[in-house]
Amino acid sequence: MSEASLAPGWHARVTQFAATREDGVAHGVELARQEAPNSIGPDEVLVQVESASVAYIDLLMLSGQYHHKPPLPYTPGLEYAGVVARTGSAVRGLQPGDRVLSDFLNTGPRSAGAYQAWGGWARYALAPAAALHRIPASLCFDAACNLLLNYETAQFAFASRLHLQAGETVLVTGATGAAGLAAVQVAKLLGAGQVIATGRGLERLAPARGNGADHVIDLRALPPGPTGLRDAVKALTGSEGVDLVFDTVGGDWLVPALRTLLFGGRMAIIGWAANTKVAAGHGAGGSLQPDLLPTNLLQLKGLTVTGSPMVITGQRDPKGRARRLGQLLAWMQAGALTPVVTQTFGLQSLGAAMQARLAGVVGGCVVRPGA
Repeated sequence: MSEASLAPGWHARVTQFAATREDGVAHGVELARQEAPNSIGPDEVLVQVESASVAYIDLLMLSGQYHHKPPLPYTPGLEYAGVVARTGSAVRGLQPGDRVLSDFLNTGPRSAGAYQAWGGWARYALAPAAALHRIPASLCFDAACNLLLNYETAQFAFASRLHLQAGETVLVTGATGAAGLAAVQVAKLLGAGQVIATGRGLERLAPARGNGADHVIDLRALPPGPTGLRDAVKALTGSEGVDLVFDTVGGDWLVPALRTLLFGGRMAIIGWAANTKVAAGHGAGGSLQPDLLPTNLLQLKGLTVTGSPMVITGQRDPKGRARRLGQLLAWMQAGALTPVVTQTFGLQSLGAAMQARLAGVVGGCVVRPGA
């Protein structure tokens, strides 16, 4: 790729935090022309972005309701994939034309360093060379930009927090979303026996079934009451329940999911997508209406509930994170990870892309800045 080919493009910008994620989606992001930087630092790489994920965290960040708030203004887009356009004088191992994906922990709005403004909802993104990884020819850009965040979330939860043992039974909530679908795959890679996936609509659960789920439960078909999910799970497990719960949903489904655990079972809290009132908007934060758990149920069934703060742990323990990343990249190179992407949009249709994510698109959602 020659420097003469670096024509101007567009990038998304957030200049202030909205009141709610819905307000942020509707009014909080503007598109502006973007010129490729004329000069870059010796250890930097300029990437021409071909695909960028539209993640649920991206939407939460628009209102400052996510616990990490990048400095304003910034370009959203936690993860992206594209082609190396330029390299700094000290960069080794990458050259123009290489296909790469970004590491969300080391560049972009969820990182903690100097590159938080450089998200993927843009034609060009500047990143330190260490924050980029080559992607195999077998992996398209759309899949590559939906890989590290989702699969590392699952890997960390199962291996480091829940200590998944071979043959154990796993319940994955929110298995129509990108993180839930990744959890189904990772649970199987780590030796789970049965994996039960939950979501809204059998047709929406088809990708979970296709990526390793042994059973799926349509939440819409459950009878009303607090024990519907528990009873459905027991019917699939010989009246036992599951060993582990990977919960991305929270809200009204938190306690029903907890009830599916057998005696001594373990649950990892991944997120609370069903509870949008935990923190205040406009970046005020706080813990206004957190999810609550029944301590009597924890005591009587000997349950363990653990947080799974993958990103925070990775920032606090870089060596441990490097080991996890090494396994993920090896799985990627071997073709063992298959991100599901069901909707793609041009950057000029960013509003529609965000609305699709807000509405609960199955799997990954992508914007293509060059389209």
